[in-house]
Amino acid sequence: MKIAFLDTVHEVLEKGLVELGHHCDDLTSINNEEVNNVIANYDGIVVRSRFPINREFLEKCSALKFIARSGAGMENIDIDYCAENHIQLFNAPEGNRNAVGEHALGMLLSLFNNLSKGNLEIRNGKWDREGNRGIELDGKTVGLIGFGNNGAAFAKKLRGFDVKVLAYDKYKFNFGNEYVSESTLEDLFEYADILSFHIPQNEETIWMADEDFLNKFKKNIWLINLARGKIVVTAALLAAIKTGKVQGACLDVLEFEKSSFENMFEGQENSDFQKLLNSDKVILSPHVGGWTEESYYKLSKVLLEKITSHFH
Repeated sequence: MKIAFLDTVHEVLEKGLVELGHHCDDLTSINNEEVNNVIANYDGIVVRSRFPINREFLEKCSALKFIARSGAGMENIDIDYCAENHIQLFNAPEGNRNAVGEHALGMLLSLFNNLSKGNLEIRNGKWDREGNRGIELDGKTVGLIGFGNNGAAFAKKLRGFDVKVLAYDKYKFNFGNEYVSESTLEDLFEYADILSFHIPQNEETIWMADEDFLNKFKKNIWLINLARGKIVVTAALLAAIKTGKVQGACLDVLEFEKSSFENMFEGQENSDFQKLLNSDKVILSPHVGGWTEESYYKLSKVLLEKITSHFH
């Protein structure tokens, strides 16, 4: 097969495909219009998030047999069109799940212990011990929404702490064990101290965490989102932080992200975005929860294994 790489990924994928007898072309340096002009020649494409793989683009891919997405989320791909036209889809949530789990735990511990705030204050000549008194994770109840690769990885990282982990997944059952209790959404509303999202972005989940949703929690909670930005309504989160319903938030993703994750700050005069940036109750990272040296390799390795299994 002839395969086009539209985004840069670890070289193990191209090397493996070439060893299997496929021809690979690097199209990462040409613009979108040039890609559109040549894409009909390819049987497969490898992407991250460079541009939407929508119906308009896919209609130009007359020979396409598969799309390999180096990552977990598939919201930038027209899945319905691919199903209608028998285009096989591969993604690699197994490749970065450990990275996501570690990042979620790191953000939470940083928030609880004011690590970012304290670091910045010391660098600016301020030594405030009392103002940076921390909170311990032990004894808390952590509620997970979604128990796929990433949710399970975060639960695994929590095993070393004296916490109770509740997990709700609309599409999975009988996954509870000695570390995780399978729960209802109502259980999370009742018992959770910490809420962490591990779900894809789709019609069911977009804007899920709105004002009504957040106010259903019996306790004042901490919120973690390493899933997709548009799952959480920023205005609702800010309002909940103001009232104390949300005591703090760890956000690796934002509803204001561009689809390509580039040029994040261009045209961002949105007042809610600015309030997030100025809040000491929020810790932010630039959508790197699954982006480590190790996951960069593993994502491509997983895709290679899946393509090999399917076509060979």
